[in-house]
Amino acid sequence: MILIIVAAALIAYTAFNFFYQRKIMKQLTEEEFRSGYRKAQLIDVREPNEYEGGHILGARNIPLSQMRQRYKEIRPDQPVYFYCQNTMRSGRAAQMLKRKGYNNLHCLKGGFKGWTGKVKKK
Repeated sequence: MILIIVAAALIAYTAFNFFYQRKIMKQLTEEEFRSGYRKAQLIDVREPNEYEGGHILGARNIPLSQMRQRYKEIRPDQPVYFYCQNTMRSGRAAQMLKRKGYNNLHCLKGGFKGWTGKVKKK
C-alpha cells in the first residue's frame, strides 16, 4: 500500500514539474533556436567534460550543478537560451532562474544531441 502511495506521489511530482517547466520555459525547435540565440545569452548547462567534448559555438558553460552559485553571471534583462544533452537539466535550470525572477527563458527542444549546427570542441 505504501509503495503505491509513493509511486503515485512520484508520478504526480514528475507530471507537475513537466507542465511547470513547459509554462515557464519556451521549447524551441532548432530553427527557432538558431534564429534567436545570437541575440541572447547562450548557456550550456551540461558538465564541463560534456561541454569540452563539443558545444554550440558561442555557448558559455554554467553546469546545472553550479547554477545556484553562478546564476548571477546571467543577466535577468536579456533572453536566456539553455541547452543540455536532452532538455532535463535545462528545465531544472529554468525553474531555478524563475525563482530568482528571470522570465525570458528558452531551451533547445531535443537538446544538444539533436543539434545539427556548428559545434566547437576543445
